[in-house]
Amino acid sequence: MRHGVAGRKLNRTASHRKAMFANMAASLITHEQIVTTLPKAKEIRPIVEKLVTLGKRGDLHARRQAISQIQDQDAVRKLFDAIASRYATRNGGYLRIMKAGFRQGDNAPMAVIEFVERDVNAKGAADKARVAAEAEAADAA
Repeated sequence: MRHGVAGRKLNRTASHRKAMFANMAASLITHEQIVTTLPKAKEIRPIVEKLVTLGKRGDLHARRQAISQIQDQDAVRKLFDAIASRYATRNGGYLRIMKAGFRQGDNAPMAVIEFVERDVNAKGAADKARVAAEAEAADAA
């Protein structure tokens, strides 16, 4: 019997699942909106909401806990500086999941997960900045 067993396995090992959720959380914090399958979106929501709560706490221990969870210091910096201050007066419910049809190849249900009151310009901004920095470094070399 499965009494009290929470969470989906998503056909992955525990280490793969942990790494996948860390990468998805970092991407979601960086871009503030990602497209993924519906079960993955439902699993990542409580993880990221707990990270936002850590960001709202704002102390050094909370920052270290967030870094150990998602392994991306730039994402943690954005989480603690920009996102936590945006939701300072909000008691939970930082993310929304919207169904987005079915994937063409395998008919998997897709979903868009995004921050409520998100920064629309954040999606793709980090990638554009990284490409510009690489182009600038190539020109200097």
